Amino acid sequence: MNLAAMDPKNYDAQLQQKRIKLEKAFADFNPPALEVFASEPMHYRMRAEFRMWHQGDDLYYYMFDKALNAKVRCDQYLPAGLIINQMMAALIAELTPNPALRYRLFQVDFLSTLSGEILVSLLYHRQLDEEWREQATQLKAKLSAQFNVNIIGRARKQKIDLDKDFVVETLTVNEQVLHYKQIENSFTQPNAKVSVKMLEWAIDATKDSQGDLLELYCGNGNFTIALAQNFNRVLATELAKPSVDAAQYNIDINHVDNVQIIRMSAEDFSDAMAKKRQFRRLEGIDLDSYDCNTIFVDPPRAGIDPETLKLIQGYERILYISCNPETLNDNLLTLGQTHKITRFALFDQFPYTDHMESGVLLVRKSPD
Repeated sequence: MNLAAMDPKNYDAQLQQKRIKLEKAFADFNPPALEVFASEPMHYRMRAEFRMWHQGDDLYYYMFDKALNAKVRCDQYLPAGLIINQMMAALIAELTPNPALRYRLFQVDFLSTLSGEILVSLLYHRQLDEEWREQATQLKAKLSAQFNVNIIGRARKQKIDLDKDFVVETLTVNEQVLHYKQIENSFTQPNAKVSVKMLEWAIDATKDSQGDLLELYCGNGNFTIALAQNFNRVLATELAKPSVDAAQYNIDINHVDNVQIIRMSAEDFSDAMAKKRQFRRLEGIDLDSYDCNTIFVDPPRAGIDPETLKLIQGYERILYISCNPETLNDNLLTLGQTHKITRFALFDQFPYTDHMESGVLLVRKSPD
């Protein structure tokens, strides 16, 4: 993290550099004009993690600044949402004079929402006891006078929830209100307002779709819920059980009735579609009944494995959201053999960093 680079005055210039870099990296694929979706220049992150420094009676947050090659004290943090910055100050004031809560505390994680909830995770290099629980309960009561807060304590092989281990985000997407359960220590998009722009772009890119949608790597159903309106049915896969549980919760609270979630990896699902193997988790699900002309993928940074790429090439339209332009570029060397890019987007999820979130819509090429 280069803290000195986080200057809102430089935001437009750094976004322009990303635009140029992404256009240059994908020029060989002859994409259409790049659609660029900017972030707020400050207070855009709904998540933040800080290490804790103990110095005598003092206690403070710090981050490691790569540019300085040094630890930097962080009493406030420009990228983090306002509620996180407010909580940082309120929390440190309570932790500093409290030996039971600060002893061997080495990290604090914050997970917040646009809708006003915040979850605070306190991480320790010691086992937590009843005294910790009593003091943490009192801490929660004090902070609840100002915040809609929940607190979690973590140590090696130990997790204590004082109430619940999730928040529920509320996003307005094309004037439609959507609710999302986001679990502590699970992946969520950190920049909520850019996430809304991503959802709206994906809805627009698939608005004229026919038939059903297949989605791989669905996570907590972030895109699944929003895209379901454009298809007759959605079949979505996800491997991580907490994410599958959150996705099912989100399906229910948003009253979506055309989505089926399957807990399995993209690789296993590829084998199932190719009839290579039978899976108990697919009992009662008639894969052949789905008429999927469109497939949506939002893979991890490593990109998509070769077998799954072969599966993806079988679909008329491919919507691909990527958090790593290098692996997207590599995957497009294969997908570009059969499909062409018809939409191309840059979503600035991570301002002031080299990270770029991008999206492409690919359509099968006409036979020569």
